[in-house]
Amino acid sequence: MKIIGLTGGIGSGKTTIANYFEAWGIPFYKADAEAKKLMNASAYIKRELINLFGEKAYVDGELNKTYLSHKIFSNQELLKKMNAVVHPKVAEHFKKWVKQQKAPYVIKEAAVIFENNLQDQYDYVITVVADENERIKRVTARDNSSQDKVKAIINNQWSDQEKIKHSDFVIYNNDREEAKAQAKKIHDILCAQAT
Repeated sequence: MKIIGLTGGIGSGKTTIANYFEAWGIPFYKADAEAKKLMNASAYIKRELINLFGEKAYVDGELNKTYLSHKIFSNQELLKKMNAVVHPKVAEHFKKWVKQQKAPYVIKEAAVIFENNLQDQYDYVITVVADENERIKRVTARDNSSQDKVKAIINNQWSDQEKIKHSDFVIYNNDREEAKAQAKKIHDILCAQAT
């Protein structure tokens, strides 16, 4: 079974695109959502994150996302250490999940495939891109974030141009109908390869 990586910067619309593939019967693994679940459920991850960030990492047994994001936002070293704890457990979970799927291919959504040099884990990588102003508008509406905070996150991620260079497919997601048509073409190509 082919494993397809789906990536793109914050606000590019990865989830919207993934939902199209899901509607066409393709299993969709949300790595960030699964990571958050595991950060709450795994005793090993909890212990390691408390060692790394202190007792405030969890409040009443639940991950303290605000505290953690504040800690890692400007500290790349802490972010790397946290990822070294969480990512291997997510990878294990994903492998088990893939074995349960019955489809021509699966999609794994992950925001930082290229930043973490993980592209070799996928048969193909699809990058979703959108104009920066559109991305900022989406994220400020969705997360109630300030424009400055969203811009800072965008500036911390690889540029769209850099991601495009390393991608097998690109979906331009400024217009939903056009983006859906692009996704459908890619879906047809991947299904044809699987038969």
